[in-house]
Amino acid sequence: MKKQMLSAATAVLALMAAPAFAQNLAVVNGKPVPSSRVEVLKQQVEASGRPVTPEVLAQIKEELVAREVFMQEAKKRGLDASDEYKNQIELARQTILIRQLFADFQKKNPVTDADIKAEYDKFVAANGGKEYRARHILVEKEDEAKALIADIKKGAKFEDLAKKASKDPGSGANGGDLDWAAASSYVPEFSGAMVKLDKGQMTETPVKSQFGFHIIRVDDVREAQLPKLEEVKPQIAQQLQQQKLSGFQESLRSKAKIQ
Repeated sequence: MKKQMLSAATAVLALMAAPAFAQNLAVVNGKPVPSSRVEVLKQQVEASGRPVTPEVLAQIKEELVAREVFMQEAKKRGLDASDEYKNQIELARQTILIRQLFADFQKKNPVTDADIKAEYDKFVAANGGKEYRARHILVEKEDEAKALIADIKKGAKFEDLAKKASKDPGSGANGGDLDWAAASSYVPEFSGAMVKLDKGQMTETPVKSQFGFHIIRVDDVREAQLPKLEEVKPQIAQQLQQQKLSGFQESLRSKAKIQ
């Protein structure tokens, strides 16, 4: 009977102690390491995009125990009383609080689907219309450009002359090819002359710009090929979120009294 009573008492004590031990990862030199720290580090690992596997979880626990050992030794040596430590703690405190402030703002001021759609519509309005597949030959002097136009009219290939004579190294090596682009991508003098050309047509006279004299040929014209909303939705959401956060930061700075 006595033996049974002792066994029952031991079981009760174990049950009473279980919640306390569950709250701690370990006890190092009499000081508990709370299990809540494991969750904090797990969240940081997950936020970085890494999965928390059993191996990673074991590493986290080992890291936390090691930190407690090292922290205790640092305190024994009085390092927590140094100015350097206190300054670093203050900077860390500021960083954490500011991060929480920005996270709180973003949580309470989310980017809505309506915001994203409105921004996408602005993008379409600014970039819609026609796109041109053009080529050009860029030279320094007008007479040189006129001579090249004459050669092309006599049968010389535009692409070959671009490779030989164009001082635009990017397109010149590709026979003057500028790929598909909207007229707004070019300087006004260039785009103004280009949009007047039909498919396959070349400028009859040199076009002067800040870069020199151009001979322009339009190889094709099409309606602008813009990405669908769903394709760019994440990028637009991120951009708008950053804009909102930047506006919040600027508003706080403008209201602050800085002497």
